[in-house]
Amino acid sequence: MLGLSQLMVVLDSTIVNIALPSAQGDLGFSNGDRQWIVTAYALAFGALLPLGGRVGDLIGRKNALLIGLIGFAAASAVGGAAQNFGLLVTARTAQGLLGALLAPAVLSLLTTTFTDAVERAKAFGIYGAVSGAGGALGLLLGGVLTEYLDWRWCMYVNIIFAVLAVAGSTLWLRPQRQDGARPRLDVPGAITVSAGLFALVFGFANAGSHAWGEVAVWGWLTAAAVLLAAFAALQTRVAHPLIPPRVLTDRTRGGALISLLLFGIGSFAVFLFLTYFLQQNLGFSPIRSGIAFLPMIGALVVAAGAASGLLPRIGIRVLVPAGFLVGAAGMLWLTRLGATSTYAGSVLGPLLVMGLGIGMAMAPSMTAGTSGVHADDAGVASALVNTAQQVGGSVGTAVLSTIATSALTGYLSGRTPGPEALAAATIHSYTTTFAWVAGFFVAGAVISGLLLRSGPLPSDPDAAPVAHM
Repeated sequence: MLGLSQLMVVLDSTIVNIALPSAQGDLGFSNGDRQWIVTAYALAFGALLPLGGRVGDLIGRKNALLIGLIGFAAASAVGGAAQNFGLLVTARTAQGLLGALLAPAVLSLLTTTFTDAVERAKAFGIYGAVSGAGGALGLLLGGVLTEYLDWRWCMYVNIIFAVLAVAGSTLWLRPQRQDGARPRLDVPGAITVSAGLFALVFGFANAGSHAWGEVAVWGWLTAAAVLLAAFAALQTRVAHPLIPPRVLTDRTRGGALISLLLFGIGSFAVFLFLTYFLQQNLGFSPIRSGIAFLPMIGALVVAAGAASGLLPRIGIRVLVPAGFLVGAAGMLWLTRLGATSTYAGSVLGPLLVMGLGIGMAMAPSMTAGTSGVHADDAGVASALVNTAQQVGGSVGTAVLSTIATSALTGYLSGRTPGPEALAAATIHSYTTTFAWVAGFFVAGAVISGLLLRSGPLPSDPDAAPVAHM
């Protein structure tokens, strides 16, 4: 039930991508407007996650979960029935807003429900597998729904997920007892961090269509830096901070958040650029492209389950750096793609390796990102885990797209233009990007090895009160 709720949130970051051409033909919006169908969701989701996590702590996590599910389903119904571009963007924005309430509630309920170390590791293994594989499943499901039904079903399918999740939550989840007074909402902190994250995501989103030297990019990124610095200063001065400094000062928790951010960048590279290669170079259909990622999903699920079982015995300091290095090996393997490459000979192997690497590190990182926090901070810690992934994806969108564009332009410089040269330049842009991501992953292995502690994860006697199911 919690996994189904998380799957719905993760799916919506990719399921609409494949439906965009059909939606554009139906509603008649321009190519310039097309990106906002995706960006509107990312902006609302990324900017409001910390606030959504704290609201869940204030109103109760089950209440936040149910409100998020019902609201997400309603927004999806509006989006599916939209007859113009403006209404569709509004619905996508509402999905992001409700997702920012829903996602932290799911993760904090996992944190406060599973108190035993082994059981919690299993639960986070399932959660990590859902989070890591959801993007690829979204591509597959989006292709199936668009080809065999209609693009609108990429929105309507959320209603089915939400109904099942609400029914399960109503039957099996009961409100958790909370002792003492609830913390107050930090309004100045909520405004500054939401505005700062909005400016950050918006600035990186603009980098896809503007030069980095334009004010539409650096202006927003500068504003983000100022606002987030102001937010950090506020958190040390207010009585009830939105993100208490104690949540971030733990070395292992900080290392886990950095790891999740870097894996967010890498997952984007696999799903976006490899999807382009499959469809444009190998001639795969959207459905076949989605199916092509299934081996990676299988490897990720197996690795996440195994890593979660090993976490209490081996420790996170071994698993996460090892996962980064395995992922880097998969990315380096993808740099060997060429014009004569085939799926079986050049893509399948790297996908399996990538799945193993991401699964090995993602679930333990999520566990570490929420371990040891006081029960009152479970929602905000969970929101930070989601925020790290979302910011990683947003940064990856801009930085890796810029790297790919520069590589393509550089390859064509001095060469006679033509179809063969363009195809070779396109593949070169992909392989260059994969090489950069491999470098990010190696850096992630070093950073996580230095920051993450050996031994058991941090614990707090009040971190996870038993939930009465």
